[in-house]
Amino acid sequence: MPAATSVVSRRGNDQFRGVYSDTWEVSCVLNASNLADGAGETNTIAVPGVRLGDMVIGFSSSVDLAGITVTPYVSASNVVSLRYQNESGGAVDLASATVRVVVARMVD
Repeated sequence: MPAATSVVSRRGNDQFRGVYSDTWEVSCVLNASNLADGAGETNTIAVPGVRLGDMVIGFSSSVDLAGITVTPYVSASNVVSLRYQNESGGAVDLASATVRVVVARMVD
């Protein structure tokens, strides 16, 4: 399971006052493994301050995902996970990519 490198994170709640008590904007570089059809892997990003119950409200990648689905979620305190799943019908080897994720915590 490859880990994220070059992680940049910004914390704040500028755009969503009253809806979210906190937000995180995360940018990092990931290099997913070569995935055979039907295979998947989960990569992690260390994001200080996030916790279970926080929501990933946005995800983007700088490369074409070529039929791979990506499910981002907060998997533990201080950890965002990205599940890569290949159901494209053939093997896919994504290039190293800049990944951006937005995480938000609802107002209690």
